[in-house]
Amino acid sequence: MSTSSAPRGEFPDLPESLEVPPEVLSIVQRLESAGFETWCVGGAVRDSLLRQEDIDPRDYDLATSATPEQVQQLFRRTIPVGVEHGTVAVLDRNKQPHEVTTFRRDVRTDGRHAVVEFGVSLEEDLARRDFTVNAIAYHPLRNKWSDPFNGAGDLQRKVIRAVGDAAARFREDYLRILRAVRFAARFDFGIEPSTWAAAKASADGLLHLSAERVRDEWFRALQTARRLPELAARWREVGATGSWFPEFVSEREQRLDRFPSRDPVLITAYLSRDPVATLSRLRCSNADIARAQAVAERTTAPDAADPVAVRRWMAERGKAVDDLVTLLRVDDPAAASRLASAVAAVRASGAPLTLADLAVTGDDLREAGIPPGRTMGIVLRRLLSDVIEEPARNERSHLLERAGALAAEAEARTRKGKR
Repeated sequence: MSTSSAPRGEFPDLPESLEVPPEVLSIVQRLESAGFETWCVGGAVRDSLLRQEDIDPRDYDLATSATPEQVQQLFRRTIPVGVEHGTVAVLDRNKQPHEVTTFRRDVRTDGRHAVVEFGVSLEEDLARRDFTVNAIAYHPLRNKWSDPFNGAGDLQRKVIRAVGDAAARFREDYLRILRAVRFAARFDFGIEPSTWAAAKASADGLLHLSAERVRDEWFRALQTARRLPELAARWREVGATGSWFPEFVSEREQRLDRFPSRDPVLITAYLSRDPVATLSRLRCSNADIARAQAVAERTTAPDAADPVAVRRWMAERGKAVDDLVTLLRVDDPAAASRLASAVAAVRASGAPLTLADLAVTGDDLREAGIPPGRTMGIVLRRLLSDVIEEPARNERSHLLERAGALAAEAEARTRKGKR
């Protein structure tokens, strides 16, 4: 099969040309002027055909006959982001990077990494790509299209199809299984039956991937999917949850359409019966894991009509309050709406909820004769409890007087305990 310009009559939606950003066009012009064939490829080409909005100029990847060394010689400012795989980032005048990759084909792969060979044709380069919708190339100087695998047709049919042998494509990189699911969820496409069958049959290979790659793919899918329930169901059906998310609670996936945000950490925590275990397995940050820990034990929400109960709950749950209200919106929207209003009222009132909100500090108590240590800690916690019960009590003179009495009680109990 030879690489050729796809006839526009064959694909009615294939435009006469694409509007390529000038900084990208400048890179193409320099490469072509030096005698190196260069095409726009990748997600920006696909998304332009789908008329997606807000395409980042940096998403216009370029494929060229120039080797990485030749690209680096042609451009003064480059970053060797993946020279061994043929990729060099060229910085434009605004210092924005644009990936330029040498035409290549895979020599061997292990399901995670590939050894590539340069010096091949554009068609061979497109043949190593994952899906037909990602194997479309556009020449911005000649307004010419190359679509040897009918990716434009699959865009019109709204289907994700592997390039060539689906099982072989997945063996080359098992992450492609999850990418198929992400693209289908993002564009509301179907997955071509033989591609889907090969994905499910290859699911054991997902265990060979790094946690970081799986996490990034899952999080990105959550942020871009048209409908979260369908995304979660496909992850489960393809076997990804069994490999990386065994705590997945399938009964919750249908309620995901109520989720008010696309926060991947919170969505993952909601879907997991053990959020800490799931996020730890996915190598999430300590901050994300701590956040999951804070919502892992979702205690009964307070009565929104009881301001004291709401204040105590907010004081106990701390930074997790908003996350917990969000999760309640998924399971009980009406109760969540009432609680959200109550929380907002507490915040608007400025009611004290933490030790830092008290009208006295540890230094104030020390000056009043209460030494640092266990007794001071007891006193501060009791004072906070008092002002949560009645915010008007948060007044310096009152708290200092109350602190003296509480300190005396604490010391008396200590002496009694030592007898």
